[in-house]
Amino acid sequence: MLRPLYDRTMALADHRHALWWLAAIAFVESSVFPIPPDVLMIPMILARPSRAWLIALVALVASVAGGLLGYMIGAFFYDSIGQPILEAMGKGDAMAEFNVRFNDFGFWAVLIAGVTPFPYKVITIMSGWTGMPVLTFLATSVLARALRFFLVAALLWKFGPPVRDFIEKRLGLVFTVFCILLFGGFLVLRYL
Repeated sequence: MLRPLYDRTMALADHRHALWWLAAIAFVESSVFPIPPDVLMIPMILARPSRAWLIALVALVASVAGGLLGYMIGAFFYDSIGQPILEAMGKGDAMAEFNVRFNDFGFWAVLIAGVTPFPYKVITIMSGWTGMPVLTFLATSVLARALRFFLVAALLWKFGPPVRDFIEKRLGLVFTVFCILLFGGFLVLRYL
C-alpha cells in the first residue's frame, strides 16, 4: 500500500516544479501548516543528491520567511484581540511577566524549535506575541533552520544511496516511525 505513494513522492521530488512546492510547504509550515517540509525535502535530495545544497537553501529561505509571517500573526492578533481580553479579565500584568520570561529564553526557544521536530510555528507566533526583538528572532531562525536543513542535506548527500536503500527495503517501518515522531511532537505540544 505504501509503495505506490512512495514511488509517486519520489517522482514528484524530481519534478521540475518541486523546488516551488518545497518553498510553499516550508513557508506555510512555519506559520500555519502542520506537515514539516522534510516530507518533500528528503525525497527531493534522495532523487537528486547533486541539488542537496540548493534544496536546503530553498527550504531555509522559505521557512524563515514563513516564520516572519508567524511572528507577524502573533504580534498582530495579540495586540488587537488578546491583550484587551486579558486586561478585561485582570490578567494584563501576568501576561507582561510571561512575555519577559519567554523573551529571556526566547533565543533558545527559537533555536530548539527550529532544529528539532517541535512545531516551529508555535514559537514563531509566540515570538511575535511576546514582542521578542525581530532581529533576534530572525537571526536565531536563520541559524536554527540552516542547522536543520543543511544537516539533513549533508547527511543525505553523503549517505544518500544507503539511506534510500534502507527506506525502500523497510518502507513500512520508516513510515511508522515517522508517524510516531510526528504525532509525538503534536502530543508534546499539546501537553507543554
